[in-house]
Amino acid sequence: MKRYVISVLVENHSGVLSRVSGLFSRRGYNIDSLTVGVTDKSDFSRMTIVVRGDEYILEQIEKQLAKLVEVVSIKHCDPQATVVRELALIKVSTDENTRHRVIEAANIFRARVVDIGVDALVIEATGSEEKIAALIRLVEPFGIKELVRTGLTAMERGNTVLEAAQ
Repeated sequence: MKRYVISVLVENHSGVLSRVSGLFSRRGYNIDSLTVGVTDKSDFSRMTIVVRGDEYILEQIEKQLAKLVEVVSIKHCDPQATVVRELALIKVSTDENTRHRVIEAANIFRARVVDIGVDALVIEATGSEEKIAALIRLVEPFGIKELVRTGLTAMERGNTVLEAAQ
């Protein structure tokens, strides 16, 4: 199964997320990741939805989304023409002997240490899924206490913008 990233511009009001996720569950489609945030225009939010399937499933998802009144615009993101990023916070076990090595690992991946405690530190990393996964693998031997990932967010390169139809 192929992975698809879909950007959806929606009206920014309560219940929209519930209707979109309900559409997926009613149709039996699984969401790999979903991120939502307000855009530069406060009337709209942008959803980045990652799904797996074939072209037929992608087409069906897009058709079903288009039926929702709150959906303003839908765009399947071409991987070659899209910037895709993820954020992860990783709490890693450390002590005075290992702290420096974990900080070095974070620096290699251009991640930031955002909190240091007596027995753990928190790393903030942004980048591709592969970069985040590689950092996780590198710090795993030290002991991951907690991990949270945002899911993908995406934006097309160049002048193309996802906006309401005129």
